[in-house]
Amino acid sequence: MDSIDRKIIRALEADARLSFAALADAVALSKTPCWARVKALEEAGLIRGYRTDLDPARLGLALEAFVQVSIDFEFADAFETAAKRHPLVRRCHATTGEADYLLDLLAPDMAALDTLLRHEICRFPGVKRTVTFMATREIKADAPLAAAAEAAGVTARA
Repeated sequence: MDSIDRKIIRALEADARLSFAALADAVALSKTPCWARVKALEEAGLIRGYRTDLDPARLGLALEAFVQVSIDFEFADAFETAAKRHPLVRRCHATTGEADYLLDLLAPDMAALDTLLRHEICRFPGVKRTVTFMATREIKADAPLAAAAEAAGVTARA
């Protein structure tokens, strides 16, 4: 990755709807070489896709909770499959420390979250214990990864 590739990923991360003409202008390239660089970044796996950023609250999913989950490890694969398939599990991370996983859940309200936790999450394969933390408000979300990598002094591997 060179400085032009870094400019491309910063620009696309800020606005993935940029046309190739606008992107090329932003990084001081012509359209065809810019397109070729974006395709190369996609093929290398650095650009994994393009998404629309939706507001969960406006979709009726106003409640966000983080759930630490401890499991019996013989069920790890089945637990991970269940987490990946569940539509209200926004994110699932394997963790170190007291819990084995951290889930980021969305729900419309407290009653729905209670049902989700007691009747679904606690019945995922191997679950032994859960600890739930409620998000009261979001302070920071979706920090630009290109800027984070730059601030950390690491070089992306394309």
